[in-house]
Amino acid sequence: MVDKTDFIARYGPWAIVAGASEGIGATYAEALAARGLNLVLVARRSELLQSLSSELSTKYNVETKIIVLDLAAPDAVEQIAENTKDVEIGLLVYNAAFSAIGPFLERSLDDHLKEINTNAFTPLKLIYLFAQQMLARGRGGIVLMSSLRAFQGSAYILTFAASKAFNIVLAEGLWEEWRECGVDVLVCVSGAVRTPNYVASEPEQTGGLGDMTMNPDQVVCEALNALGKGPYVIPGRMNRISSFVMRHLLPRKAAVKFMGRILKKMYVE
Repeated sequence: MVDKTDFIARYGPWAIVAGASEGIGATYAEALAARGLNLVLVARRSELLQSLSSELSTKYNVETKIIVLDLAAPDAVEQIAENTKDVEIGLLVYNAAFSAIGPFLERSLDDHLKEINTNAFTPLKLIYLFAQQMLARGRGGIVLMSSLRAFQGSAYILTFAASKAFNIVLAEGLWEEWRECGVDVLVCVSGAVRTPNYVASEPEQTGGLGDMTMNPDQVVCEALNALGKGPYVIPGRMNRISSFVMRHLLPRKAAVKFMGRILKKMYVE
């Protein structure tokens, strides 16, 4: 059982959830509202944000603010800074992601740059913005979402995987810098999750790994339970086993080839 008073004291009074409109982001928002945090919800789709904001404020008696914007926009962080200057952000959850699926040269350069902006550049800037305030107060938390596919080169989603690898290394380094300063940093390295975006990507096959696909609430629960205990978490026992085999038992070349075969079956063939 989560002690709401302790959670609010460490990570409150406000949390910002980037990429909050549905799926994992909306699940994070509800989990944090249930723990008593007020919420700043950020995403592109106004109607979904409005609905979620109304539902959570009514159900959990918390305050909510929404910021409608594209997190790939060059001025996204400046807009967020302007809209949060009157609240105290104690927890940053960055869930937003963009994935350009397909052979590298069949996607536009703009698509690849959008992946980098959404998945790496914007979270870096948000951390730089809010961590200064957290460190000054001596408390706070940062949660980044990454992917098991970031542990090795992943053909057909390679810029996505590379940008998510950036988040793993960034979070681990920040965890070491700030772990004695009261600011907890965690990267959640998830496998496949049943979200609207995942379903919309229409994976044809999963290489026999379909039973490893998790629900958003399982991922969020494991992530929040791990916050403050270490630099990263891999939700799901089977995902942890798969990750161990891929990273420690297979030669790296074999792991890259194996992942490539799976992704080709899922998205190309």
